[in-house]
Amino acid sequence: MTTYHPLGEYIREVNVRNSDLKVTKLVGLTIDKAFIPSVANVIGTDLSNYKVIRSEQFACSLMQVSRDGKMPIAMFEGNEAIMSPAYPMFEIIDKTKLLPQYLMMWFSRSEFDREASYYAVGGVRGSLTWDDFCNMRLPVPPIARQHEIVAEYATLTNRIRLNEQMIAKLEETAQALYRKMFVEGIDKENLPEGWRMGTLGEVCEIKYGKAHEGIPNGLIPIYGSGGIMRHGNKSICTEESVLIPRKGSLNNIMYINEPFWTVDTMFYTEMKQPHLAKYVFFNLKQYDFIAMDAGSAVPSMTTNILNQIVIIIPTPEVLKNFDEEMSVIFNNTEIMNKETSKLKDLLSLLLGKMGK
Repeated sequence: MTTYHPLGEYIREVNVRNSDLKVTKLVGLTIDKAFIPSVANVIGTDLSNYKVIRSEQFACSLMQVSRDGKMPIAMFEGNEAIMSPAYPMFEIIDKTKLLPQYLMMWFSRSEFDREASYYAVGGVRGSLTWDDFCNMRLPVPPIARQHEIVAEYATLTNRIRLNEQMIAKLEETAQALYRKMFVEGIDKENLPEGWRMGTLGEVCEIKYGKAHEGIPNGLIPIYGSGGIMRHGNKSICTEESVLIPRKGSLNNIMYINEPFWTVDTMFYTEMKQPHLAKYVFFNLKQYDFIAMDAGSAVPSMTTNILNQIVIIIPTPEVLKNFDEEMSVIFNNTEIMNKETSKLKDLLSLLLGKMGK
């Protein structure tokens, strides 16, 4: 039977200093609950006062928890490193009663962040006190059950990691294929027979997105510069298209191959002949749009600038061959992305069940 216990019954603070300066690896902690190499300038800093963190120990930040709505906290999985003395550190007293990996799963739950934010509301600058942190309660099932839960979690996270690695490889393959066919060894002054120089405006029509006027909560994705914002019931385009932000992150070019809507801070394209969308996508991915902005304080883009971008226009046969090869890569990437999305849903369900 699972019972709830105060966290303080299972953890103790750790405060080992780097007094002999043997540890040189410096890490920091992100709000997304991960350790990263520190970018802090420590020239002239006395690192002997820094804290040493070792495998399966935890570091956290109790500051401004209610403001951020998230508590930075993570379990260290390396050998050892040093961190700023501002970070509280702790370890599990008895790992036969509570697994570090199980505890990290508990800290990963959105419900944990909400509870931590609630307790931090009354703290100085929205900070959580160590006593309130230790008084937070968690379910502690028998250790055998903890091992089972951790194993299920590891299976899912390992599969997600593998998928993400495969997606990255597919993207590298696509980039390499584009460069092999249209960049490397291509002399713009002496193009292959049937190829010519042209402009982006010759091969596609660039249109402005619009504010969504349909009913929300449909099945049609609505895109902004950061990806899918929400869903609606109307589409602005049903064909392959390339989306280009008008302002801000101008290099965040997106290829879309489904009915979609895009908002008025985006451009979308309609191709003037078949087999062009993927080719246009990779062409635009090569450009430094920040250097091409329209001169405003915020980086911005106009249809006039986009239409005048000079590109190589290969023969329809070459474009068809490129499109067919890319379709295989893109289809596999889509399958991997969908599987990863479902795996992440299963992760959320698994974490949600820990509190029941």
